[in-house]
Amino acid sequence: MGTTRNFRVWRGDADGGDLHDFQVEVNEGEVVLDIIHRLQATQTPDLACRWNCKAGKCGSCSMEINGMPRLSCMTRMSTFTADETVTITPLRTFPVIRDLVTDVSYNYLKARETPAFAPPAELAPGEYRMRQVDVERSQEFRKCIECFLCQNTCHVIRDHDENKPPFSGPRYFIRAAELDMHPLDSRSDRKEYAQASMGLGLCNITKCCTEVCPEHIKITDNAIIPMKERVVDRRFDPLVWLGRKIFRRDQLAETGPDPLIGTLPPPEAADGEPSPQRARRGPQAPAIDADGHMAITELTFENQGAGSPFGDDVRFPLPPDEINYHHPVRGETGRTPPEAIADAVRDEPHP
Repeated sequence: MGTTRNFRVWRGDADGGDLHDFQVEVNEGEVVLDIIHRLQATQTPDLACRWNCKAGKCGSCSMEINGMPRLSCMTRMSTFTADETVTITPLRTFPVIRDLVTDVSYNYLKARETPAFAPPAELAPGEYRMRQVDVERSQEFRKCIECFLCQNTCHVIRDHDENKPPFSGPRYFIRAAELDMHPLDSRSDRKEYAQASMGLGLCNITKCCTEVCPEHIKITDNAIIPMKERVVDRRFDPLVWLGRKIFRRDQLAETGPDPLIGTLPPPEAADGEPSPQRARRGPQAPAIDADGHMAITELTFENQGAGSPFGDDVRFPLPPDEINYHHPVRGETGRTPPEAIADAVRDEPHP
């Protein structure tokens, strides 16, 4: 025997609407979608509601229940107290079509704008091979059922319609992260594209998208924050930026002289002797292969890259009297002439 419970359901369309009160019988074990179906069968046969699987896997029955974005088929009535009025409203971020049905076409437009998986050019379909360890990080994002609850709760577009054109939202940030972490995806600009064209910088990581995800995907911690960190490393950390220019030239378009170090002189002069400018540069970067990659032995060798100017058997921090790296000779004007810096780097003794 069920009990009678109080419900308030939004009825209306794009021109407006209002909340209507209903009293509906609730049985043990039922979910909110069961109540909506009972309302359609007994009191309001014209109540519009989108649903499909009733198993939490299609994402169709997204709505707001007591102000919280939820799947109605996964929200049990036992969640609420017996005297509590359950308020059911459509997703607030998207335009209302009718009653509880909203126009979520915004999300499909953003899906079409997101660059698709780019398979390796040298492999034909059926030749792709991956190990489980290679896809463990990105596999979590494949659980997304596209319920768009994360899109609905994201305040960047929930409260600001003007942000919708430049902002793709958390659902497509995890798509970008998934492809960026995919071992066979051949595009190397996923992070840059997310920053420049998907509005990644507008996200201020409040984690509200993670809180409403019915698949418990850690959208913020495992996708958005790593993507933001990679963008920051790539764009603003000068050491990482310079390291990528040296070790991973294949990932960056060569558009002219390096903006940080300029055009380097050739490694050898015309007579075959080392260039004077090269001789003054101090420790050299490790060699790279024909594809622009650093040899794996450079990563595994005990002393990667060039030798330390402090020596190999040194514990840090160094005492001030033992630091002898880059002691330029100051001129009479108090400034350090460039040639003096180069001579100091070349001539100073190393332990």
